[in-house]
Amino acid sequence: MRAVRTHQVVLAHIEDDLAAGRIRLGDRLPGERVLAEQLGVSRPSVREAVKILEALGVIRTATGSGPEAGATVVADPAAGLGAALRLHLATDHVPVKDIVDLRMLVEGAAVRGAAARPTADGVDRATALLDAMDAPGIDATSFLDLDAAFHVTLAAMSGNVLHAAVLAGIRGAVRAYIDEGAARAADWPTLAHRLRAEHRTILHAVRDGRADDAEAVVVAHIEGFHRDTAPAHR
Repeated sequence: MRAVRTHQVVLAHIEDDLAAGRIRLGDRLPGERVLAEQLGVSRPSVREAVKILEALGVIRTATGSGPEAGATVVADPAAGLGAALRLHLATDHVPVKDIVDLRMLVEGAAVRGAAARPTADGVDRATALLDAMDAPGIDATSFLDLDAAFHVTLAAMSGNVLHAAVLAGIRGAVRAYIDEGAARAADWPTLAHRLRAEHRTILHAVRDGRADDAEAVVVAHIEGFHRDTAPAHR
């Protein structure tokens, strides 16, 4: 039987406390020494578990001795998803095309949900991002920052917290690939112009409650960018 590593004991304990509501969002975890004594493990094991939780986006740590010091539960699933996907992409174990397919699946469902319940606030935020993307002379990096925020904003309108989290994780994982794709584009200004028009079409479909259209145009939008910017070997 495979032995359980001591840091896994710490992770299991914290998971149980979170599930039972003994630790809640915004709470600080017990100190390293307290957890080590409570669970009968070494302080390095606690330290390793805390690092894993931080990498997964479950907690945020701050050094020092003040009231903000220690590990605080923040629950940012996008951070963990993005980090895991980036590492697997780096090993070439997960093809970019597979992540693009996942993005189309998730974002297609997300915009359907957004179109089913469009909110004035969400539409206003998305519109402001698109307006910023229209700024004369905007560079590709700033454009793509706003592009990512636009897509995550639409996903958040779906009402499903995981739509936005998964999409943000995917976008974070493939951001370098997207930047490289924009740099490879034969005519970036023309491509950016097309992307702007497609963004407006997606937003109008969501705003007007046309779920089928919203899903179709966002999938075509994602496919089109991947097709036009992907290197030949991916």
